[in-house]
Amino acid sequence: MDADPASRSGKSVGRTGDIERFEVEAINAAETRTLYSARTQIYPKRVQGVFRKLKWFILAATLGLYYLLPWVRWPRGVNEPDQAILVDFAGRRFYFFFIEIWPDELYYLTGLLVIAAMGIFLSSALFGRVWCGYSCPQTVWTDLFVAVERFIEGDRNKRIKLDRAPWSFDKIRKKTAKHLIWILIGMATGGAWILYFHDAPTIARDFLRGEAPFTAYFFFALLTLTTYIFAGSLREQVCTYMCPWPRIQAALTDEETLEVTYKKDRGEPRGAHKKGDSWDGRGDCVSCRACVVACPMGIDIRDGAQLECINCALCIDACDEIMVKVGRPTGLIAYDTDANMARREAGSAPTIKIFRPRVFVYAGALLLTAFVMVAAMSSRATMNVNVLRDRSLPFVMLSDGSVRNAYTVKIVNRDNVERIFQIDVDGPEGMAVTAIGEKPVENALEVAAAGDAVRSLRMFITMTPEALGSASMPVTISVSDIETGEEAVNSTVFLSGDR
Repeated sequence: MDADPASRSGKSVGRTGDIERFEVEAINAAETRTLYSARTQIYPKRVQGVFRKLKWFILAATLGLYYLLPWVRWPRGVNEPDQAILVDFAGRRFYFFFIEIWPDELYYLTGLLVIAAMGIFLSSALFGRVWCGYSCPQTVWTDLFVAVERFIEGDRNKRIKLDRAPWSFDKIRKKTAKHLIWILIGMATGGAWILYFHDAPTIARDFLRGEAPFTAYFFFALLTLTTYIFAGSLREQVCTYMCPWPRIQAALTDEETLEVTYKKDRGEPRGAHKKGDSWDGRGDCVSCRACVVACPMGIDIRDGAQLECINCALCIDACDEIMVKVGRPTGLIAYDTDANMARREAGSAPTIKIFRPRVFVYAGALLLTAFVMVAAMSSRATMNVNVLRDRSLPFVMLSDGSVRNAYTVKIVNRDNVERIFQIDVDGPEGMAVTAIGEKPVENALEVAAAGDAVRSLRMFITMTPEALGSASMPVTISVSDIETGEEAVNSTVFLSGDR
């Protein structure tokens, strides 16, 4: 017999009400959910230790090199810039101490970029994000800005208290001083940047006089602004949201990569610990959160590997200090591998495996690229020749029936002294070679090319009616240094029309 209609009706209404209530809750949750979360200010606490000292050393070295290298001089030839590192757009050269790269040699820069990339890949496979934690410009300048902030406003607790306090003369004074110093650092950064693209003493003088080119002021302002914003305000957000490296790194590391690691097998179970309490049945982590408040990224390393972690190792220094105070061995947080944690949990001895397939691949690519670069630089030609035949008027018929073609010969002298070159033309019999402003020597030309310059020459090849053959005849133009014998060859054609 069917159930009571009223019962069926009541059950149906109940279910409908549950479904409607669930839908309303889901809609409300969706309305409150957002893809943007306001930044939570991070106040990293000052720590002392081996890794903090190492970071100070690298900071001083990298910033010192950046600010001072444009002023280093390097003697070159006459009329050549004596700045050790110079990107000379006006002269179309890139100078790096004894290396001089011309526009047609940009593949050398490509090689240097490949070497840099392979170096970062190799270091990441071995030690995780060691580049991010110590040498990345964002990390270096942020460290400097935080040091200024700490010097003026105090350590973590004082900075938190100052930000929460109402505005007062003391707060305005401290905030103003901090931001002024930040701006000055940004200006120094922007000022140093433009020095790499101009002669440093000259552009510095012209800049202060208001006589520098517009591009100098533009990039000065751009680098000042970006340094101030990235290191002063965005900080960890640049690493987390703007930089692609955290995503790329996941493909470069494995379970044998040495990274900053919280040793859960030793630290758990964690909990507060009082002096005199037994350590039996518990881990070494005392939940002091020293590692958290020291982290410039605001993460808890005890949660395991995270996208935000830059492996700066400041949490190691912070934790070691606490371990010494509570009388436990240091190294609860240390450079370790996921594989070692698994080994210890299984009762095996930890080990470090440096030589792994990916390490061999990255090291091999690095060494191969470096070898190719060294070989290319050591065999690098000090001259080059480019021959352009006139296209607007392929040939000219002279009154005696001879045909003349015009060519532009460009001789690149990469040496810093003047050189004498001989131009020889190899082709059909009956050719005559002439050039504007040059006297032929036995149907060849001798021309002088200034040091570290391009000599452009207007050259003509004329063929008598008897020598004319097909409509297009191959011609080889060779240019050789009379003193050293170095030679460059360029092939072209001689056009005479339909015969």
